[in-house]
Amino acid sequence: MIKSMEHLGKHIFFFFEILISPYTRGFEGREFLGQLSKTAWRSIPTTITAGIFTGAILAMQFYLQLRDFGAENVLGGLNTSGTLREVGPVLIAFMLAGKVGAFTSAEIGSMKITDQIEAIRCLGVDPIRYLIAPRFFAVSLSSILLLSVGLIISVVGGMIAAYLVGGINFQQYLSMIPRFATSQSIFLATSKALVFGMLMGHICCANGYWTEGGTQGVGRAVKNTSVQSMVAIVLADFIMSWTAEGIFFSHGG
Repeated sequence: MIKSMEHLGKHIFFFFEILISPYTRGFEGREFLGQLSKTAWRSIPTTITAGIFTGAILAMQFYLQLRDFGAENVLGGLNTSGTLREVGPVLIAFMLAGKVGAFTSAEIGSMKITDQIEAIRCLGVDPIRYLIAPRFFAVSLSSILLLSVGLIISVVGGMIAAYLVGGINFQQYLSMIPRFATSQSIFLATSKALVFGMLMGHICCANGYWTEGGTQGVGRAVKNTSVQSMVAIVLADFIMSWTAEGIFFSHGG
């Protein structure tokens, strides 16, 4: 228990150290832009694939249930609302954690075990400022952008699936979205994208920076990044959904 609390405290301290580093140590804008371009560009195909099939799968499942009650006309709104509020952000974040997070963790971990980080420190350059902070903010921002794109794409996937499975035309599908996908749902989806992105950015950078034990250590860092990211995303999703239910969606609000 004590060891777990120490590890949690280490993560919290490292997280705030990264957050304040642009103000206390300066910020490497060029490195940030390079990392942002690299992480975002490499993940676009994954994001599009995840978004399309997430929306399509949910649309098919909702249609099968709504068909029994003759309520197929509300499929567009119900599917979009459910995708925005719950399933979409989690599934897409899982895929990004396995791609963007694992890649960044392996990259930093490889630099750690080959003493590149120590070499940077010996040259008088702060590795947190030069390596970690740009990657953290790049992964966080790219995850937010990609999650947002994925959620938009999921609406398209749901719309196509609804037409193929139930013959629901695009106009009918889209007309029901404003009725169910409220501003609160959009705000919740955006907030989840922000939180999930920062969690992924922190976890992959921390595990990479703390890598020890040669190439096996890099493998452990990647594994820990994937597992910890998914657990953190699920816990954050539960807390945010529970909180939002009390604030926005209770008592008909």
